[in-house]
Amino acid sequence: MEKNIIKPIKRMSLRDEVYLTLKKAIINLELQPEQRLHDKELAEKFGISRTPVREALKRLEDEGLVESIPGSVTRVAPLHLEEAKHAFPVVAVLHSLAARLAVPLLQESDMEKLEFSNKALLAAMEKKEIIKAIEADELFHHVFLDVAGNPEIMRALERSMSKIQRLEISQFASVKGLKSVEQHRQIIEACKHKDGETAARLVEQNWFSLGELLTYEAD
Repeated sequence: MEKNIIKPIKRMSLRDEVYLTLKKAIINLELQPEQRLHDKELAEKFGISRTPVREALKRLEDEGLVESIPGSVTRVAPLHLEEAKHAFPVVAVLHSLAARLAVPLLQESDMEKLEFSNKALLAAMEKKEIIKAIEADELFHHVFLDVAGNPEIMRALERSMSKIQRLEISQFASVKGLKSVEQHRQIIEACKHKDGETAARLVEQNWFSLGELLTYEAD
């Protein structure tokens, strides 16, 4: 386990901090699929007791990112292509719904965020910086999620997005990111015209096309 992945925690919400740190490391593949996780070792690295670590691991297990197997072994869950395939339609529809709700409410500052994040995505792809590219893509779609302000959409997305992001990082290639940049430009144009239905359709297509590329590549 890399030393720079986990650092001592000094904040109050230990369970949440451990959960978020481990989740990010799992999604970014810093903690590899099927890598064993020892609560004692993790607690020592975090500089805390084992209880919040165990609670965080249980939460990650509920989300399908960690699994326990016979023999008291806890490990990072393997990459499951079928789960990702099932997740993409759900994610596509939920993001489409967020766009449909958000477009009529978008302000100039929101449009600037969409433009900025898409430029950041392009720059990251040109430099082949995978994590930054995915973060930029996430920032783009979060504009709609934030403006829509529907907590049920956010909760429904939380579990599925983790599966997709791990696959995305493991299978990422520049052609996929560049295609997404052009799709984002079309979405931005629809937003400028306050065309919520077109924007929603384009957002859904954006996620479906990514799903087809990633799952096809992984087959």
